[in-house]
Amino acid sequence: MQFFDHWQIVAARRNLSIPANRALGSFLVVVFAALLPIAFSSCSVPLAPGYKVLKESCDVRFVSGSAPELQIRAHYVLQNSGNSDLRFVDVVLPDAKLYGLKDLHAEVDGRESAFSDLPEEYQQETPGIRRILMDRPWMQKQTRELVISYSFSSPEDLGAQITLGAADFHLSSLGWSPALQPPKHVLSPFPRRPERTTYTVRVPVDFLILARGHQTGRKQEGGEVAYTFELRKDDLSPYMVAGRYTESQSSHRGSGAVLWTLQPLGEDAGRIEEHIARAWEVLQSNFGSFDQSIRAPHIVESAGLRAHLTGETGAAFGSFPGGVLVNHAALALGISSEAFLAKTIHALAHNWFGDEMYLERDAALGMGEGLPDYATIVIDEALGGEAARRRRIVKFLQEYDEARKAAVETPLGTTVLTDMAEKRRISLAKALLFYAALEDTCGEAQMRNSLAHMVVLMRGNEVGFEDLRAALEQSTGKDLAETFRVWLNEKGIPEKFRDRYSGEKD
Repeated sequence: MQFFDHWQIVAARRNLSIPANRALGSFLVVVFAALLPIAFSSCSVPLAPGYKVLKESCDVRFVSGSAPELQIRAHYVLQNSGNSDLRFVDVVLPDAKLYGLKDLHAEVDGRESAFSDLPEEYQQETPGIRRILMDRPWMQKQTRELVISYSFSSPEDLGAQITLGAADFHLSSLGWSPALQPPKHVLSPFPRRPERTTYTVRVPVDFLILARGHQTGRKQEGGEVAYTFELRKDDLSPYMVAGRYTESQSSHRGSGAVLWTLQPLGEDAGRIEEHIARAWEVLQSNFGSFDQSIRAPHIVESAGLRAHLTGETGAAFGSFPGGVLVNHAALALGISSEAFLAKTIHALAHNWFGDEMYLERDAALGMGEGLPDYATIVIDEALGGEAARRRRIVKFLQEYDEARKAAVETPLGTTVLTDMAEKRRISLAKALLFYAALEDTCGEAQMRNSLAHMVVLMRGNEVGFEDLRAALEQSTGKDLAETFRVWLNEKGIPEKFRDRYSGEKD
């Protein structure tokens, strides 16, 4: 099932040899990739091998037990729309270790089909792609029915992309579903999903569920319920969060955020729900309206969620479209505590800077965590005025100086998630300061409008520092090359920035 179009952009970059690290380059690639199918659809004679997706659906089933599983079954009706017969279909599958993938099967027209690796000349260029072989030629204009099925069990990395427990699970909008690939030809169009697709989620009858799309059906079948959702062509990839949850009593007031926990809360959630709802409104007003089907943000407990930036133990906060995942250790901080509130709002900002658009693989922490941290500045200022913004900046300056005492700094533009925790701490502090400096240079309105436009333009695609710079320069008319160079490539904090905030007290 090709529910996410990110791979279209990745392959377009590779097939056309367009460098993705130049200013404006990513924007042009996105536009070209979007126009490519239109150009081909206007041609009466196909120019290259290819196929299109006539129908598409998917079934996800939660199987409880001592070793819970998620069973995935993707179904397609495909038509050979190219200029030659085909003997295989290439597909990107979920990462085996990350998701605990097993029991992989494929069928073509009801007959079992074998998976194979790509020829050696393509393996380095397109790692992770598998080939589904056909037992007879797929002739031009012929339709074929393709089914891909597998299970997730005991995932290796219970974090932002998947969690799976005895009474709850979540799948993010990236990586868990198959992504069909075009034939290896520079002019082969991507097999885009049809105007409407459906997916069904089967969970125990006492589960609550959140998922992307318009719910079109709910049917109880014994001890489980099948929820059916419909997606349109331009919708982002589906996500789902489900579990045997208790909804906080204050959520029934009809305003604020909503809390789902595995056990009833021992304290009133009214204050945190109202504060998070205000933060959600600030994020929408500054960075664009979110999915209209999401009426209120949700904070949802996830038993197995791990804290990747601080190790695999301790409080963990993760985002999903329209909400935040928290583990038991996070709830133990106290839902009324400042620590819980700050980390929840940071995770909530990942809805714009992580789901609507997401980060390049191996992206620096300055993008992945810096943009959500910048969003917290925006919220601070909206709720507490300019003084609150300045206090946040001074606090992070102090955090940066303290962090440098424990490790040698690496440049902000190259520090990544896999670096040592001490080095990450330096960059995590510096990232917020970098975005504050950009706002000082570009102007508050221009900075936020640029980010809102970037979220719209790059929706559903990966972004990097060059995309950010291009968006800001286009909006402000300023050359920001020196600002980006100094902050991303050099160590330390520019003295001009320190002077601007000197004399402030945390």
